[in-house]
Amino acid sequence: MRAIAAGASDVGLLREHNEDSFIVLKEYDLFVVADGMGGHRAGDVASKLATETISEFFKSTANDDVTWPFHFDTNLSEEENRLLTGIRVANRQIFERSTHSREYHGMGTTVVGAMFSGRKKRMYIGHVGDSRCYRVRDKQIQQLTRDHSLINDYLLAMPELTDEQRSELPKNVITRALGMQDQVVVDLQHDDPRPGDIYVLCSDGLSGMVADDEILTIVNATTDIREACMQLIARANEHGGEDNVTAVLIGIEGEETAVDTPVHEAAPSTEPAPPDTASSPALEDAKDTKPPPKGD
Repeated sequence: MRAIAAGASDVGLLREHNEDSFIVLKEYDLFVVADGMGGHRAGDVASKLATETISEFFKSTANDDVTWPFHFDTNLSEEENRLLTGIRVANRQIFERSTHSREYHGMGTTVVGAMFSGRKKRMYIGHVGDSRCYRVRDKQIQQLTRDHSLINDYLLAMPELTDEQRSELPKNVITRALGMQDQVVVDLQHDDPRPGDIYVLCSDGLSGMVADDEILTIVNATTDIREACMQLIARANEHGGEDNVTAVLIGIEGEETAVDTPVHEAAPSTEPAPPDTASSPALEDAKDTKPPPKGD
């Protein structure tokens, strides 16, 4: 099996600038969506710092003979350690930038990342916050991640709440994000993909404006994941476009169906380029910790 992917981001209809960021790093089958928060453009700095730091970490640790900035957990696979550590390094970078800069004080970002292993035929998913990962399979959609939000915590703790009580719960309050503290708890899981599966990574600008069933209908309506990506963003804007909206779609192909498909296409945006964030090296404070040799 192999993964193909396409991603796009749009400022939406009501926001002045885009605080979302995403990466499609095909050489590592790594896909990430980040949704920044913070005043005075700090949100876009945080989300860009997250995606750039994770990307830099994967590139910097491509060689086996390198040190890692966090302890290698022998209870996890190499892929799980890689994704987990990349997110944790990003959290540290954002937190340090926030604490050392008055301009960016209090900034943060949600993140959802997926890493596909063709060798193990497995998708690894890590997330912090309310950016989501869905899986579309056999004309059904399933949310694989759980939102780290106040409303979700309430609903889990008190499932007996009435619809009226639920409607009074505070919306859009995040309980976990990168940059809030110097350490972060990352929810990590894996999924066993099948040929034909589509994974949807998205910011809440999509999931908050487009119902799950509607996402399913759009994804199933075309075999072109780039087109599906653009249609999802267009639909979010048709429903009001109240937030920035970002989507990355990952398609799983069997060997017999694999074709040379472009893996990345970003939507053109009217949003001016964000200020240069000049992210600090992700590994400059690395401990002398090396992962064990790769297994088969």
